[in-house]
Amino acid sequence: MAYKIAVIPGDGTGPEVIREGLKVLNAVSHVYGIKFDFHTYDFGGERYLKTGKIIDAEEIEELKQYDAIYLGAIGHPDVKPGILEKGLLLRIRFDLDQYINLRPVKLYPGVETPIKEKTPEHIDFVVIRENTGGIYTGHGGATRVGTPDEVTTQVMVYDRKTVDRCLKYAFELKKRRNQISASYAAKPLHLVHKRNVLTYAGDLWFRAFEEMGQKSYPDIPRDYLHVDATTMWFVKNPEWFDVIVTENLFGDIITDLGAMIQGGMGIAAGGNINPEGVSMFEPIGGSAPKYTGKNVINPLAAIEAARMMIDELGEHKAADAIQKAVATTCTRLKSLSAGKMGYSTTEVGDMVASLIS
Repeated sequence: MAYKIAVIPGDGTGPEVIREGLKVLNAVSHVYGIKFDFHTYDFGGERYLKTGKIIDAEEIEELKQYDAIYLGAIGHPDVKPGILEKGLLLRIRFDLDQYINLRPVKLYPGVETPIKEKTPEHIDFVVIRENTGGIYTGHGGATRVGTPDEVTTQVMVYDRKTVDRCLKYAFELKKRRNQISASYAAKPLHLVHKRNVLTYAGDLWFRAFEEMGQKSYPDIPRDYLHVDATTMWFVKNPEWFDVIVTENLFGDIITDLGAMIQGGMGIAAGGNINPEGVSMFEPIGGSAPKYTGKNVINPLAAIEAARMMIDELGEHKAADAIQKAVATTCTRLKSLSAGKMGYSTTEVGDMVASLIS
């Protein structure tokens, strides 16, 4: 099988970690006979500063011709915050209808978690964040700006179709995970919201969740948690969770907490997924410009993003091989933090690639 992959190394340390991710994918290609056709794009801060261009409609259409997109990082210290994030990341997500944000939260052996006495068996779950609706869609405005009477609104907007398709993805993922492990199957699918206060949007999510579960997935146990309580239980009892589904804003918040309890941004990866179209995968840690060119940044999150990408493409055995290689590598590093790993960026990539079997 051959896959066309659009590669966006991006800004800061993005090109450095993507280089190592591609190295691992090339090792996978050699061992498993999977062919990758990589095409690199220069979208990001440097291009914007030179040309004033972020991404146009023709380039968006071109991205639709790929099997997946592999992204390094977006964020440049000389570009005002929000320009690249909205103009590139959000535009790709919305124009390619990547309506699922998938964030695994998994503690690997040898990785330190800030939660006392928790081990890999306690921290192994997935957060599904609705990715194209909610408060991030930009509904709202401002009047009397700069005056004492300034008024702003930012509206959480959801329709039933958007909610239903996210919930369906969550139920289907939970169904697959239940078949993998009895420990997964013993846990419910959790819906997270704030329906005691956000009574309209929360009620839509809850009713849709209950109706879909009762009608189409009666064998999958369900539970509901308020988002504030969820942050508490992430820290106190992460072993309660397997699959969590939530709306856009709340998902953005709780997945950063998830990244911390799995060991930090050095290992956290995510996918922006359109199950019927083109998906994009990326490390979560950002461009980290202060480390650019030093060859000290941890590439494991980018390698994990590559793993998620080929898993979504259906190459499950190869994805499992990457996960095992990453797990072994984690036991050999002194730390996941940049400059403290005991190895360079290049050496960590070499290590993972050498463990692919």
